[in-house]
Amino acid sequence: MLLGGNGQLRPSIFAEMSALAVATGAINLGQGFPDEDGPTEVLEAAQKAIRDGVNQYPPGRGMPVLLDAISAHQERFYDLTWDPGTEVLVTAGATEALAATILALTSEGDEVVTFEPFYDSYGAVIALAGARHVTVPLRAPAFQPDHDDLRNAITNQTRLIIVNDPHNPTGSVFDRETLELIVELAHVHHCLIVTDEVYEHLTFGHEHIPIATIPGARERTISISSGGKTFNTTGWKVGWITAPAELLSAILAVKQFLTYVNGAPFQPAIAVGLGLPDTYFHQAAGVLQGKRDLLAAGLARVGFEITHPQGGYFIVADAAPLGFANAAELCRKLPALAGVVAVPVSAFVHDDHANEYASLVRFAYCKKMESLEQASTKLLALSR
Repeated sequence: MLLGGNGQLRPSIFAEMSALAVATGAINLGQGFPDEDGPTEVLEAAQKAIRDGVNQYPPGRGMPVLLDAISAHQERFYDLTWDPGTEVLVTAGATEALAATILALTSEGDEVVTFEPFYDSYGAVIALAGARHVTVPLRAPAFQPDHDDLRNAITNQTRLIIVNDPHNPTGSVFDRETLELIVELAHVHHCLIVTDEVYEHLTFGHEHIPIATIPGARERTISISSGGKTFNTTGWKVGWITAPAELLSAILAVKQFLTYVNGAPFQPAIAVGLGLPDTYFHQAAGVLQGKRDLLAAGLARVGFEITHPQGGYFIVADAAPLGFANAAELCRKLPALAGVVAVPVSAFVHDDHANEYASLVRFAYCKKMESLEQASTKLLALSR
C-alpha cells in the first residue's frame, strides 16, 4: 500500500519495479503500458494538431471536439446521453479524474468503499482527502464480490462507492446482478457511485455494463474513462468524466487546481480514436485476448497457478506451487532470477489484509507477442 504506518505517503511499487527493470534490462511485465503504438489515424491526428499550432492551453472543460466525441461515444456504445457542454469533462488521465472526484465529493471522516485488491491511487487519494477507506474483498479464483460483503460495507457513513470494472489487478468483469445491488445500496444509503472504466473496450467474451446504464444509477454516478488503454497512448494522459452537471461542476472546481488543463494536441487525436469504426474496438480486444492466452499458457508451463482474466491488461498468478509464499520477495528477486519484472498483488491491498494475497503476482500481457514469448521462456528458470 502507498500509505505507511506513520500515515505518510510512500513511493509506489511501480516506481520500484520499473527502476529494477531499467537497472537490470529485464522484460517489464510489471507496469501496465503497451510497447506498441496505437492506431495510425490517432497518431497522425496528434501530429497534425501540433503542426497546426494546437499547442497552447485548451479550454478548462476540454476542447469541444473531444467533449462532443466523448458524448457521442457514450451514446453510440451505451445509449447514454450526456450534454457535452455541462456533463462532460476532460482530465489528465483517469488518475486525475479519480483524484479530483474524491477530493471534491468527500470530507474528512466520510467513508469510501472500493473493492480489494484496488488500484493503488484510490487508497492514496482517499487518505489525502481525510476519508476512511472501506474495502470489499475479491477472492481468487473468480475475484467476484460476495453480496453480503457489499451489504455490510456500504452504510449510512458511505459517501462514495468506487467500482473499477473491468477490474485492475484481477481482470474480473462484474455481472448485472452485482451492479444492480450496488445501485440499490447507493439509493438506500444516499451515496454516490464512481466508476473507473478505463478497460471498457478490452473484455474477452464478457459484456462490460457501465453502471450508469442500470435503472436509477445515472443521476448519482460519476463515470470515468480514458483513451490511454483503448488506443495504446498511455503517455498522453487524456481521460474524461461524464456526470450530472451539478456533480461535474464540483469536480471541475477541484480539477482546475490540479493540472488546470492538459494535452492540447492529443485531445483532437483521442476524438478521432473515439470515432473509429466498431471493427477497431473488436480487433483491439481480440488481439489483447490472444496476448492474454499466450502469457497464461507460458505461466502455466512454469508452474504458476493462474486465473483467467475476463478483461483488462493483467493476469494474476499464484507463485505458491513454485515454492514462493511471499510474492513481494519473489518480485524483487525476479529480475535476477529470470530477467522479468512483475508486481505483487499485495501492493494493491491494505497491509492488514496482505496475507490473503501474499503469494499472488500480477503480470501485464499488454506487450508485443515476442516480448511475452521471451518472458515465458525466461520464467522457466523458476521451475528448474
